[in-house]
Amino acid sequence: MNPTIDLVADLGEGFGAYTIGSDSDLLEIVSSANIACGFHAGDPDIMDATVAECVRRGVGIGAHPSFPDLRGFGRRDMGLTANEVRADVLYQLGALNGFAAFHGTKVTHIAPHGRLGNLVAVRADYAEAVAEAAARVDNELIVVAQEGELGNAARSAGLDVAIVGIVDRAYQEDGTLVPRSEPGAVLHDPSAIVERTVRMVCEGKIRCANGTDIDISTDTVLLHGDNPGAVELARLIRSELISAGVRIAPLAEVMDAKRKAA
Repeated sequence: MNPTIDLVADLGEGFGAYTIGSDSDLLEIVSSANIACGFHAGDPDIMDATVAECVRRGVGIGAHPSFPDLRGFGRRDMGLTANEVRADVLYQLGALNGFAAFHGTKVTHIAPHGRLGNLVAVRADYAEAVAEAAARVDNELIVVAQEGELGNAARSAGLDVAIVGIVDRAYQEDGTLVPRSEPGAVLHDPSAIVERTVRMVCEGKIRCANGTDIDISTDTVLLHGDNPGAVELARLIRSELISAGVRIAPLAEVMDAKRKAA
């Protein structure tokens, strides 16, 4: 049976007159979108337009909440309490839900951004705060995460967890990413990235930074569009996956197929 996978990208990350990324190009490639909710990027006009375009193209909608760090693009630790994280996630999820409802759809997943996304993988208190916020707003929300504290907390809260594969980052043996501060943490060779993506999806394996293979279960593949050549690489990844017999579908469909196959 050929695998079914979601392709997702971070969208709506401009602010006011400033544009970041190639949203219009990526929307031709992806099946789901992580949409900025105003704390690290995005504003009401951008959120409205991004949701509307996702609906028009049949792209699944996900919330991409972050720390309240507009100046630092959500990449700094703000020293928040778990209760503050919960409140901030509720605020951002509520904002995106409003635009989704206006356009006749709903938010189907949540994927924390930046430093918040890093910390929920290792901090149980932050992970539980995010999972509680998601579950009490909508117990059908899918939590997008790597294996770690957020995945554990989301499952405990009764939520489905979609494991994300980050194909242009080096992995360690425990399944976590090599920190960006270390050499080789970010991969740049397009052919190598495409090859490891197809292998990740079709074989469930990925080559670690130390040269060993580990098993990896992937429901969604994160594509980037905010650096030179990224859109062309995303197109190539989609094309090669389809050539390998992979079906591309929005995350809700992927998870539904996974439940039926279990």
